[in-house]
Amino acid sequence: MKAMTRRLVVGTAAVSLALTMAACGKTDDSKSGGGNKDKSIGLLLPDTVTTRYAKFDRPLIEAKIKELCADCTVSYDNAAADPQKQAQQVSSMIAKGVKVLILDAQDSVGIRSSVQAAVDKGIKVVAYDRLAQGPVSAYVSYDNEKVGELQGQALLDAMGPKAVPSSKIVMINGDPADPNAASFKEGAHKILDGKVNIAYEQSGLWKDTVANQKVTAAITSLGAKNIAGVYSANDGMAGGIATALKGAGINPPLTGQDAELAAVQRILAGTQSSTVYKAYKPEADATAEIAVDLLNGKDFKSVADGVAKSGSGQDIPAKLLDAVSVTKTNIKDTVIKDEMYTITQICTVEFAQACKDAGIQ
Repeated sequence: MKAMTRRLVVGTAAVSLALTMAACGKTDDSKSGGGNKDKSIGLLLPDTVTTRYAKFDRPLIEAKIKELCADCTVSYDNAAADPQKQAQQVSSMIAKGVKVLILDAQDSVGIRSSVQAAVDKGIKVVAYDRLAQGPVSAYVSYDNEKVGELQGQALLDAMGPKAVPSSKIVMINGDPADPNAASFKEGAHKILDGKVNIAYEQSGLWKDTVANQKVTAAITSLGAKNIAGVYSANDGMAGGIATALKGAGINPPLTGQDAELAAVQRILAGTQSSTVYKAYKPEADATAEIAVDLLNGKDFKSVADGVAKSGSGQDIPAKLLDAVSVTKTNIKDTVIKDEMYTITQICTVEFAQACKDAGIQ
């Protein structure tokens, strides 16, 4: 009887071990892609509100990685604008054993300890679009101060003769947790200061609802007819701002950034004066190239041919691309020419006449 009991225990343990090993070997293919763990790359993006991340950044980065490294796997997650969630996602990537981590930080300062933890485990971190603090290996983005300069100049151009020191404008900046927001703000101030009166300035936290509330407050404070222009740091917030302006019965020049489809349509309709087009493919391609080079132990500085200084004082090898200001006059030569959107996507029934008037057929 004792021998039979021992055989039963051993047999049960063996089955349990086999099931445990099977469970451990199972992967979530929707996130990890399965495959070669020694060639695994993590991709963490910051939010789901900004349309670019799901529509452009993720698919472009994943496609370029696959093109450069057929047996590479990509593990993906999104922080949904929650910095604590993103910190947990970094820990998950470490546990998965990724070799390189592409990180677009929701909170560039708060994520520093997570970056350090990843590097301590031998993971190379590539800061994407936003320069995370900590020992990152490389950074890929646009020259964000110049982006702010483009926005400021576009606002002055749209204001025309009203761009005088006495004219009051409203300035809605991005989230202070995003280092890019500070760069956009600095660049815009370089252009606007002394040329117009920045009568109301607040952060919209990259949220259309918050931006709407801030501009509604500005209208109450300044008076609708006294607002000569509105600086919005991105298109998502510009959507909320345009709604507030319409509600107040005014339509001053309004900037944006990211060349979102809705923003391009607003520009055609005349409820937004400009956006900034930062072509996603060059940014995504450069990031994928650097990630694969780091994975394979190759020199990546032919791609990261510049330098950026992080908030933690480090000089980081960087690829900084040039952006383009977009108005009604050059939609055809920018976002349409680059096939970011088709004419059919832009020129829906609601915007058909506006497209025709702008020469977009």
